[in-house]
Amino acid sequence: MTDDKIALRALLEKGSDATFLREMIGFAAERLMQLETSELFGHGPSR
Repeated sequence: MTDDKIALRALLEKGSDATFLREMIGFAAERLMQLETSELFGHGPSR
C-alpha cells in the first residue's frame, strides 16, 4: 500500500466529520503543492 493510501486510511479512521474534512483538505493541498513543485523543478512526482 502506498504512503498516500495509508495516510488516507488513517484519516478515515479518525473521529468527527469536521476534523476529517479539515485534515482531508490539508492532505490534498499538500499533495498538490508537492506535484506543482515537482513540475517546476523538473522532477517526477514524489512518492
